[in-house]
Amino acid sequence: MTGWQAVRRLVPEVLGVLVRRYGRFDACEDAVQEALLAAAAQWPAEGWPENPRAWLVTVASRRLADQVRSDAARRRREEADALRTPPAGGEAEAGDDTLTLLFLCCHPALTPSSQIALTLRAVGGLSTAEIARAFLVPEATMAQRISRAKHRIKAAGAGFELPPPAEQAARLGAVLHVVYLVFNEGYTATSGTRLVRAELTAEAIRLARELHRLVPGDGEVAGLLALLLLTDARRPARTAPDGSLVPLGEQDRTRWDAEAIAEGVALVTGALASGPVGPYQLQAAIAAVHDEAPTAEVTDWPQILALYTVLERVAPNPAVTLNRAVAVAEVHGPAAGLALLDALSADERSSFSHHLVSVRAHLQEMAGDHAAARAGYQEAARRTTSEPERRHLLARAARLR
Repeated sequence: MTGWQAVRRLVPEVLGVLVRRYGRFDACEDAVQEALLAAAAQWPAEGWPENPRAWLVTVASRRLADQVRSDAARRRREEADALRTPPAGGEAEAGDDTLTLLFLCCHPALTPSSQIALTLRAVGGLSTAEIARAFLVPEATMAQRISRAKHRIKAAGAGFELPPPAEQAARLGAVLHVVYLVFNEGYTATSGTRLVRAELTAEAIRLARELHRLVPGDGEVAGLLALLLLTDARRPARTAPDGSLVPLGEQDRTRWDAEAIAEGVALVTGALASGPVGPYQLQAAIAAVHDEAPTAEVTDWPQILALYTVLERVAPNPAVTLNRAVAVAEVHGPAAGLALLDALSADERSSFSHHLVSVRAHLQEMAGDHAAARAGYQEAARRTTSEPERRHLLARAARLR
């Protein structure tokens, strides 16, 4: 871990200290970002402080005092108070603050895109510019999105505290979903020239670890962490030296992260044995079957199909059906898989997706209909906004000529 990565992990602690003192999430979050900018400017030239956390708390408190107080005498008193290092045990535990921030950033008043952006900034410590680059939007657009999110939280009257148990349980699903979406955007970028954005996958795994540490008995939290670890373990083999996509069946499995796989398998095994089974646990179990196969040829597709069948009952959606169609094709032949896709085409949520077109082309290639497969790959390439995926699909089409 680099020094600046360690500093970013202090963000929830510093923000938690300020919000507990002053109670204004929007102003405190801005002050923490200003303190991070000051650190980036001063520390390389002047040297790192002995206590980076205390330095950030002090500077952020000063910025906040300057912002909210106009009376000079009162401002001096506020700053003098801010300069005092909090006594040991006087603030809430950092982990509690991280969990509180996650729930606050996933307030039901926010849209999913705003929840993701605010989580990355307030909990992950990413700058507005970094978040904007990750999602390929102008910095001004992302700044407006984050600003609106903070105003909505303020208007909703949300305090810096965990919601009541019933609401906390209800909102945990949104928290997990945000972390899952952050990881997916990092693992397969929806647009742009890069297939993977490692800064997003790393941040999602960090947040999932923090959630698991704070809610160790929740099977879905463990399942999500297992899923992210088992999926990210393949990342070293997922791209060629030129950045092009290498599909799962063609990856060099010796390059997979064995340590992450072992941790993920242990997590999902324990979660499945301990209580009700949820969608993240089932997805993690599917990922584990793939990761434990020494070669693509010996993958246990009947087990994967059984897991997808259960997953479709637990959490039905077009993406699950699409993946189940691939498993059906592997077990019962491509014609059976194509029949499932025909039914899926009527679903408006997936009918325009390049994923549906590319999977159909893959199954047509399995069935020996190379002309239809080639046309399908070309159509999927036209629909995708990801340059690495577009190149991969066109290469698949060219190889069928």
